[in-house]
Amino acid sequence: MRIRPALRPAPAAPTLRAAGLAAALVAVAALSAACSSSSPATSPAAAGKIVAVGAENEYADVLSQIGGQYVTASAIMSNPNTDPHTFEASPQVAGEVSAASLIVQNGVGYDDFMTTIEQADANSTRKVINVQNLLGLPDSTPNPHLWYKPTTMPAVAAAIASDLEALQPADKAYFQANLTTFDNSLGAWNTAIATLKSQYGGDAVATTEPVADYLLQAAGLDNLTPFTFQAAIMNGTDPSPQDVATQQALFTDHKVKVFVYNQQVTDSLTQSLLTLAHQNNIPVVGVYETMPTPGYDYQKWMLAEVSALSSALGSGTSAPTL
Repeated sequence: MRIRPALRPAPAAPTLRAAGLAAALVAVAALSAACSSSSPATSPAAAGKIVAVGAENEYADVLSQIGGQYVTASAIMSNPNTDPHTFEASPQVAGEVSAASLIVQNGVGYDDFMTTIEQADANSTRKVINVQNLLGLPDSTPNPHLWYKPTTMPAVAAAIASDLEALQPADKAYFQANLTTFDNSLGAWNTAIATLKSQYGGDAVATTEPVADYLLQAAGLDNLTPFTFQAAIMNGTDPSPQDVATQQALFTDHKVKVFVYNQQVTDSLTQSLLTLAHQNNIPVVGVYETMPTPGYDYQKWMLAEVSALSSALGSGTSAPTL
């Protein structure tokens, strides 16, 4: 059974657990910053490259695409077999974040450990792109999986290019050219979404949680899973018996054509729903919170998810994994 922090606005006063975590990360950040200074000659910064960090590997990938030869980008969370919501920062993580000149993090309560480390090792020259703030979203935003929204990454990429230009003005033309290439490369994904919507818009699907909800909405698909059920699974709490019964009936009564299943967060309930989908010949499409690797960049990943949805809706073909 997993334990996940609730993705809700923070309470007025921190809990003892939250305060303890913050204190631990402050100590970790200080220790890592001191240790990381011992071998500057081997660091990317010493080699003349901008050190960039993405809290999630999809953001690190876009950092790398825009920064190209002038940036060394790394990801904090990149394992598609783990639950990002339960991630715990280590001294190595704190060291990576502290050493970065440019950071991209999601926000909306998804990767708050990043802010804790940044505040513990303040740096007035460090650039931080918080995607929640970039998009002007409130803390109460119910779905934190912002990278599935088609308009998110173009805004992130533009902010990355702007910050890289501020850090290294002489290479502005290079960063702008990479930004143009990135924006153009999203055309295939946007076209695929439009095609999916024209062919299957209005078709009903079920989900375990709102990982790909922004993409489903863009494609005009009708997610019949109650959001209260999705939120409970996302936050690691038990859905109500009524919501569980409603979700089960979507399969037994054949009300949906596809089951969109988060491959990174599973428990006995979600696995029982997966079995129910199989028993009722409902195809399953797996979705992820961090980009599957190797073989994918952000664009290929998103295009693969749309292709899997199209095949499931059109021919009943399951794609439980990418």
